[in-house]
Amino acid sequence: MAGLTALSACSVADTLRPDVDVGVRTAAVPSRGLQALVPSNPFMSGYPRLNAPLPSETAMPAEEVQCRRQLKRLGVSYRDIAPIRDSASCGIDWPVEVTGFSGNVNMKPAATLTCDMALAFGQWTKDELAPAARRRYLSGVKTIHQGSSYSCRQIAGSRTISEHAKGNALDVMRIELKNGKDIDVRKPGWFAFRERSLLNTVRSDACGYFSTVLGPGYDAAHKDHFHFDIKERRNGYKACR
Repeated sequence: MAGLTALSACSVADTLRPDVDVGVRTAAVPSRGLQALVPSNPFMSGYPRLNAPLPSETAMPAEEVQCRRQLKRLGVSYRDIAPIRDSASCGIDWPVEVTGFSGNVNMKPAATLTCDMALAFGQWTKDELAPAARRRYLSGVKTIHQGSSYSCRQIAGSRTISEHAKGNALDVMRIELKNGKDIDVRKPGWFAFRERSLLNTVRSDACGYFSTVLGPGYDAAHKDHFHFDIKERRNGYKACR
């Protein structure tokens, strides 16, 4: 699937600045049409989109059926929702609304994504995030708090359509563990060694699952979250920083 690419090295040289996204706390845009992603935009806030269920009689393409089989095998909790078409540039033909992952990991608020993006994120959560949390904190992951999934918008300062507008991107703000520890993605203090180690590990390992991985230290727009997406680029280039 698109999100499950082979692990490759991530470096500054791999980062394609014109093609990368810059999220803030954005889960959905209540109005139709393309929105510009700017901090002053009052429509940009972290709340779940109100999605209608997919009609039961709807025929689904074979590749989408296969993707959902993989989601189920992976333990992803989701429901099929009606196609989204907010503009000529924004929408998802076969969206899913994701509420959780293997190991009783919750997603809050529910994330509206393509099946491929849900699959990539579910695999990363199971193979990288959950084991890393157990090694460092002897605890499972309780909840992943996201700030943006599908959102009809452009990348700030450009005319490029955001991967969020296609359902191919997800922004993670914080990670809540089952032992009560709450890990904020913002750069931890100098003496927060375990927290820094966990965030650095899951961030670097994510390059094997996503084509874009950005977070604190990349630029001011990513100071408080990780941005993951499965944008397709020529020659398989990745933007990992």
